Amino acid sequence: MSTRLTTGGTLIDRSKPVTFTFNGESLKGYQGDTLASALLANDRMMMGRSFKYHRPRGVVSSGTEEPNALFGIGQDGRFEPNQRATMQELWTGLEAATQNHWPSLEFDIGEVNAHLSRFLPAGFYYKTFMWPRSFWKNVFEPVIRQSAGLGRAPKSADDDRYEHLYHFTDVLVIGGGLAGLVAAQEAAQGGARVLVLEQEAHWGGRATDSDAQAQVDALLATLKGMENVTLRSRCMGAGVYDHGYVLGYERLTDHLAQKSGPRHRLWRIRAAQVICATGAIERPLSFAGNDVPGVMLASALRDYLTRYGVSVGDRTVVVTNNDDAYLTALALVRAGLSVPAIVDARDGGAGVLGAQAEAAGIRVLKGHAIAKVKGRKRVSGVAICRQAGEGAVVEEIACEAVAMSGGWSPVVHLWSHCGGKLTWDDAQAMFRPDPARPPLGAAGEGFVTCAGAAFGVLDAASGAGQAAEAGRAAAQAIGKPGSGAGSGAALPEGLADGSGANPIEPVWLMPGSASRKLRAKAFLDYQNDVKVTDIQLAAQEGFESVEHAKRYTTLGMATDQGKLSNINGLAILSGALDTPIPQVGTTTFRPPYTPISMGSIAGEARGDTFQPLRRSPIHAWHEANGADFEPVGHWRRPYTYLRAGETRDTAVTREINQTRGSLGLLDASTLGKIIVNGPDAGRFMDMMYTNMMSTLKPGKCRYGLMCSENGFLMDDGVVAKWDEDTYLCHTTTGGADRIHAHMEEWLQTEWWDWNVWVVNATEAHAQIAVVGPNARKVLEKLGAQNIGNEDFPFMTFQDHRLAGIDARIYRISFSGELSYEVAVPAGQGMALWTALMEAGAEFNVMPYGTEALHVMRAEKGFIMIGDETDGTVIPQDLGLHWAISKKKDDFIGKRAQQRSDMARDDRWKLVGLETLDRSVLPEGSYAVADGVNANGQRNVQGRVTSTYNSPTLKRGIAMGLVLHGPDRMGEIIRFNTVEGATVSAKIVDPVFYDKEGTRNV
Repeated sequence: MSTRLTTGGTLIDRSKPVTFTFNGESLKGYQGDTLASALLANDRMMMGRSFKYHRPRGVVSSGTEEPNALFGIGQDGRFEPNQRATMQELWTGLEAATQNHWPSLEFDIGEVNAHLSRFLPAGFYYKTFMWPRSFWKNVFEPVIRQSAGLGRAPKSADDDRYEHLYHFTDVLVIGGGLAGLVAAQEAAQGGARVLVLEQEAHWGGRATDSDAQAQVDALLATLKGMENVTLRSRCMGAGVYDHGYVLGYERLTDHLAQKSGPRHRLWRIRAAQVICATGAIERPLSFAGNDVPGVMLASALRDYLTRYGVSVGDRTVVVTNNDDAYLTALALVRAGLSVPAIVDARDGGAGVLGAQAEAAGIRVLKGHAIAKVKGRKRVSGVAICRQAGEGAVVEEIACEAVAMSGGWSPVVHLWSHCGGKLTWDDAQAMFRPDPARPPLGAAGEGFVTCAGAAFGVLDAASGAGQAAEAGRAAAQAIGKPGSGAGSGAALPEGLADGSGANPIEPVWLMPGSASRKLRAKAFLDYQNDVKVTDIQLAAQEGFESVEHAKRYTTLGMATDQGKLSNINGLAILSGALDTPIPQVGTTTFRPPYTPISMGSIAGEARGDTFQPLRRSPIHAWHEANGADFEPVGHWRRPYTYLRAGETRDTAVTREINQTRGSLGLLDASTLGKIIVNGPDAGRFMDMMYTNMMSTLKPGKCRYGLMCSENGFLMDDGVVAKWDEDTYLCHTTTGGADRIHAHMEEWLQTEWWDWNVWVVNATEAHAQIAVVGPNARKVLEKLGAQNIGNEDFPFMTFQDHRLAGIDARIYRISFSGELSYEVAVPAGQGMALWTALMEAGAEFNVMPYGTEALHVMRAEKGFIMIGDETDGTVIPQDLGLHWAISKKKDDFIGKRAQQRSDMARDDRWKLVGLETLDRSVLPEGSYAVADGVNANGQRNVQGRVTSTYNSPTLKRGIAMGLVLHGPDRMGEIIRFNTVEGATVSAKIVDPVFYDKEGTRNV
C-alpha cells in the first residue's frame, strides 16, 4: 500500500499537520505536501477517471505535466475545476473532489465504455454520428452534450481578485533549477538586471534530492544578496512572444488557508534576453496497462519518496531504457523498500549505476520488458517478457508500484513559442533546440537561449557549465561587460557529470513486436485514452501529417497538451509510416505552457472595471443638466437632454429646432483624434485614405474615407493638415481605437521602414461644436476675430483665443448649419463649455445630443458609419465616387474594389426614402419584391439604413440601400413592418434639406 514513511521528506514540515478533505472524507497531511503527495500518503491511489473510457487513473507525475490527477478545488466563489494535484500545495481546509465520473469515483457507469472500446476507435465520432440524420438532434446531440467537458463549470461569481504587473529587465531566466540559478548568477555578475521565475514553491529543481542541494543553497544566498536580481517562486513562464515580450503567471495565495490580496498575478515582462532553463520531462513507456494507478514516472516516484517521504508501494518494479531510472531504484533501497527487479530493455543494461544496483542486491533483467501490468484500480503485479518478442510472458512479479522511464524530452515549448526551431538528437532520442535557428528579435538577432536540460544537456555538471556560458552571453548581448570566461559564477562541485552511463536505447513500444491485444492497452495520452493502436489506425487511414493524426485521435489535446504523449505518439506514427522521426516532425507548441486562470488574464477588468467607461471632460455638466446617456463604444454620450414633462422625442425635437433656428452646442470630445506625424506622413495618409491627402495644404481640411484591405468602407472623418509633416485624423467615436490599431498594424508589419508616428490623442482634447445661425456671433463675443466666410472659409482651421483659452477652431459641419468645432486641451473643456453657455444665453443656447445630431445629418444626406455601412458596403454604394482618387497608384482596398463583385451593376445604392403617409419607416426594414429567391424566400430589393422623424420637414425620412436606387427616383416600393404589414415609400434624393448648402455660411 501507499503510505508515509517515518523519516525523510525534504519539503514537508512534520511539526505542522494539515487537515483537508478528499471527496468529503477528512484526511491529514503536512505543510509542504502537494495534494498528490498527501493523497498517496493516505493510500488514495485512484485519483480520477479518464475522459473516453472512464478507466481508473492515478497520479503519474509530480509536476505540471500531470494528465490524470485533476480535481475540483474549493467551493462556491472559490471553486475551480481541473487543478493538478501535483501542483496544488496543501493547506488546512482544502476541499478536493475528483472529476469525470458518475455516480462515484469507485463505481462509475461510464466505465462501460472501456468494455466497448473495440467499437470506439480513434475517429469513431466522425463515422458514427452521420446517420440516420434524424438521430442527431434527439439522440446524438443530447448524449454528446451530457458527456462533453472535463470537470464541473463554476456556477458562482469568483470571490478572488487578480492583478497585472509590468516589469522590464535585461535578462529573464525562466526556471529556478540548478542551471537557471547558475545562468542568473553569471548574468547578474556581468552587470545585467536579472529576473528569475520558478514555477514551483522550492528552488533547485531535482537538485533537492541530490548532492547538489548545498550548491543550490549557496547560489540562492548569493542571488538574494544582489540588488540587480529579482527572484519569484510559484511563478511560471507562460509564453514567449515577439520583441522580448514574456508572460509570467504567479500563484500568490493558492497555498494559503487565509486568502488576502490578489490570488494570481500576470506578469507582462519585456526582456532584452531570455534564458529558458525549464528542464526536461521524463517520458513514459508504452506497454499494456501502463495507465493502472500505481504506474508512474520513475523520477516522480523518486520525488514523492525524497521530497515528501511517501512510499508508493512496498515493492516497486522499475522499467527503463536509460540509466536515470536506476537512481530511483537505489533511492528506494536506501529507504528500506523492496525493488524486486529493474527491467531494462537494453541488452547491455546500465553503466556505473547498473553495477551499483546489482551491488545493492537489486535484480536486473536486461533485454526485458513489461508485457502487461496486472490490476485494475491499483497495481498488483507485472508480467515480464523479452523486449525483442511479441509479449510471451516469461515470469510474473508481484508488486504495488511500477516506476517507468522512457527517456527525457527537453521542455522546448517557450523556445518554440516565438519561432525557435528544433533538431532531432539521435544519441539521446529527443528533440532539442537548434542553436542555429533561434527565435529572432526585431533586429534579426536571437534573444532566447536554452540552458541545462532544456538545451538537451542532462548531466548536472555539464548542464551547469553550459548554463554559465548562456548567462555570460546574455549579459554581453545587451552590452554589459560580462564577468569574463572563467571569472564569474562558481560552478557547482562534485556533481555527477554523466560519465560511466550507457546510452539510451529508443523504446517506443514494449515489447517491440507487441501483439495487437497488448498494443490496444498501451496508452499514449492518458487523459484522452489514446492508445498505440489509435495512432497506427490513423496512419492506416491516411492521416500521415502529425497535426492531422493529432486531431483525428485527440493525441496531445488533453489539459497537459501532450507533454507526456506527443513524442511517443509521433514515434509510433513514424514507425507506422516507416518514416524517420525528424521527417514526421512535431506538433505546434502554443502558449500558455500550462493552463492559466481566466481571472489572471482579466486582471482587474471585472465588475465595474470590466469595461471602464470613458467620459468626456464635460461629462459632469451633462449629468447635472438632464442628459439621457447612451453607450457609444466605451463612451457615454448624451442622447438628449430631458426637461420636466418631456419625452425623448419631444426633447430631440426641441434641440433640433433650436439649433436650426438659433444656436446649439454639441460635446464632440469623444470623436477620434489621431495624429499622424513624420517625413513620410503624406505618403502614409495616401495609403490609408481613398482620396488624396498628401496634396492638402497646411491649414486646410478634407473629408476622407478609409477602407479595409477587402475594399469595404470602415471609417470616415475630416482630416486636417497641421503642418507639412503632421495630420489630424478625425474618426467616429467608436472607431478611434480600432483605426489607431489599423494604422499601427500596417506601419509595423508592412511599412515598418517609413518615418511615420501615429498617436491616439482622442482624450487629450475637448472638442465642442458651436452650431446654428448665431454660432459666429457667440464666438465673436468670446474673442474670435475675422471668422466670416471670406476670412475663415469652410473646411479650414484657425487658432484663436476664446474666453482666455487657446483654441483651434475647425470650420466643419455635420449638421448642414453654420458650424465651428472648437478644440482645446481636455483640462480646459469645461471652462470653454461654461463660457459658451453664458455667452449664448441671449440666443437661448441649448445643448443637443447624439439623436438630434443624427437626425440633422440625415436631413442633409450625410452618411453614418455603422448605419449606412455594415461591413459589406463600399464607397461607390453610397454615391461617394468623388472621394476615391483616380490620381493615386494605390490605397488600402483599391485592388479589392476592382473585383467583379465590387464592380457589378446590381449592387444596392444609397437613396432617400419618404413614406407616402409621412410615417417613419421601421429601422432595418427590407423592401419586398415580386417572386422568390433560390431558397424559396420572398425576394427583397433594398433595406432601410437610417430612419427618423424630421422636425424640420415634419415627416418621416429615411436613407436606404436599394437595387438600382439612383436610377429609380420617384418610384414607389414597399417595406415590411414587424407586424407583417407593408409601408409604401417613394425613392427620393438622399439630401432632404438645403441641398444647395446655403445655411452653412
